[in-house]
Amino acid sequence: MAAMTGSLRAAIECCGTTRLAQQQQQQQQQQAAGQARRLQQLSSHVVFRSVLAGRGMMEMGTSSRRKEEVRDVGRMVVLLPMVRAVNAAAVVTEGGGSVAVETRVQSNDVLGKPTVLVAEKLGEAGIALLRKVANVDCSYNLTPQELCSKISLCDALIVRSGTKVTREVFEASNGRLKVVGRAGVGIDNVDLQAATEVGCLVVNAPTANTVAAAEHGIALLSALARNVAQASASMKAGKWQRSKYVGVSLVDKTLAVMGFGKVGSEVGRRAKGLGMHVIAHDPYASAERARALGVELVSFDEALSRADFISLHMPLTPTTDKIFNDESFKKCKKGVRIVNVARGGVIDEDALVRALDSGIVAQAALDVFTVEPPKEDNKLVQHENVVVTPHLGASTKEAQEGVAVEIAEAVVGALAGELAATAVNAPMVPAETISELAPYVTLAEKLGRLAVQLVSGVAGVKDVKVTYLSARADDDLDTRLLRAMITKGLIEPVSDAFINLVNADYVAKQRGLRISEERQPSDGAIEVPLDTIQVKLFHLESKFASAVPDHTSEITLEGKVKDGVPHLSKVGSFSVDVSLEGSIILCRQVDQPGMIGKVGSVLGEENINISFMSVGRISPREHAVMAIGVDDEPPKAVLQKLGGIAAIEELVFLKL
Repeated sequence: MAAMTGSLRAAIECCGTTRLAQQQQQQQQQQAAGQARRLQQLSSHVVFRSVLAGRGMMEMGTSSRRKEEVRDVGRMVVLLPMVRAVNAAAVVTEGGGSVAVETRVQSNDVLGKPTVLVAEKLGEAGIALLRKVANVDCSYNLTPQELCSKISLCDALIVRSGTKVTREVFEASNGRLKVVGRAGVGIDNVDLQAATEVGCLVVNAPTANTVAAAEHGIALLSALARNVAQASASMKAGKWQRSKYVGVSLVDKTLAVMGFGKVGSEVGRRAKGLGMHVIAHDPYASAERARALGVELVSFDEALSRADFISLHMPLTPTTDKIFNDESFKKCKKGVRIVNVARGGVIDEDALVRALDSGIVAQAALDVFTVEPPKEDNKLVQHENVVVTPHLGASTKEAQEGVAVEIAEAVVGALAGELAATAVNAPMVPAETISELAPYVTLAEKLGRLAVQLVSGVAGVKDVKVTYLSARADDDLDTRLLRAMITKGLIEPVSDAFINLVNADYVAKQRGLRISEERQPSDGAIEVPLDTIQVKLFHLESKFASAVPDHTSEITLEGKVKDGVPHLSKVGSFSVDVSLEGSIILCRQVDQPGMIGKVGSVLGEENINISFMSVGRISPREHAVMAIGVDDEPPKAVLQKLGGIAAIEELVFLKL
């Protein structure tokens, strides 16, 4: 008995010691995990929201990928994020019953800040704003080769008009460049097509320098009319030539504003104040807005034939390139005077020289040129009837600071995942719409990801129909975000493409993916944007036959948002209720007692944790679809074991 008591005591003591050791080990592991989490937080990156990101959790900062290195220290596994281009290390030591995680950081990039390359001079107010959230590299006068070599380390690029952001620049960024900011209005120095193809947002600063550009246009207009520049040069040469520099009055003259946007309309407003008659040509201008300013909209040819003065404010596009050429000048009133503070390329400079020499154009005032700076022997610059300035349209102290702040705010917002109001290659989606649709954006992407995983065979997805069930009117439901995210979900899992709101439609078109949208009314609450989203893929075979309703060839999934969480609500003809978190196993089974227990037992035996389970059936004792949420991906052997259960007819594992 004593021996048994001693043995029992020893066993209890041993058990207690073991339990104590286990508790100490658990405490050590928890401490190590906490240290590792702090390290991970230190070196983690700002998440680029899925609305603009190439991946659902695309990171910004020093890399667009994050790898995890597993270090086995004793009985513990510590996960350390490895960040490219960051000289940081973590040393894990064990001793004295404690675990220490030492971090050596030798770069600010590890703090999670993105890198912004400022390639041309920017106002200090803008630089200061950028430095609050980013590592700012101010490198001016870069050659194209130098720009391409630096861009792969940058998340954003800010330029003015002197830097060409070409296709080669976007290709050299290797997908890291997320936003290009143009500090000014024109974006003809940025390859928008290339930016869109790689999903890079392009933003500009169209408002801050509007007044400055308009004022410069009026200044040149007045200087031209009164020969200010020529008279000044004459006097500095020691001459007094009053009779040579007799000018013309502006009052009662007709000014044709070519391009009636922000700057053009401000020029028109000021010209009206000078007593001029103002007409304008702009195929996209609002006639109502023009009338409100007392301006008459006319055709291009009519503007040329009626104008005493022409002020150019049009963008440089393939349509407007050299639009003022020999043929255009022939349509002008003889003695017309031309001012250009827009883009040099809209004028054929050789043709303008000929028009000046022939007297068709009496004078010209130019702030911009086809090639900047122009060559010293440029005939136009040297012409006695031409006034020139070195692209000073936006060059006031106020405008420079305003442009710097405006573009910095747009770039910072874009890096934070916000769609800037000044984005030029993405649809303008109001911030409140993005916020309201946030859970539906996630739902849309996950429905796309699930649907494409159900496709079997070699045929790719070509035809997709998306149906939105909503109580709202058509004009009160903006689905562009949702369509982009469905495209993202359909393409990314089966390709190396990065899809976001910027390039979704382009990539879909390139891949022959046709997405049609339909809206159906519901009796739901109008406060709720959507009741359900249904995605159908046409003319495809499915890995899970139950996803194809009877007598169709359409893979059909439907989802909804419950309490802010996306749910799968229908697979084919079967209603389910599945939270779209983690991953999902879909099973088609004969509806009979004990099936939930059998499936749960198989997964439990293999230590696969079930987060939720839902069964949908058409009618009792017939067929049903069981949807099982799991935290981890089951090994193939486990899936085979599930498939071996007699009543299960088919199953598929879907990874979210």
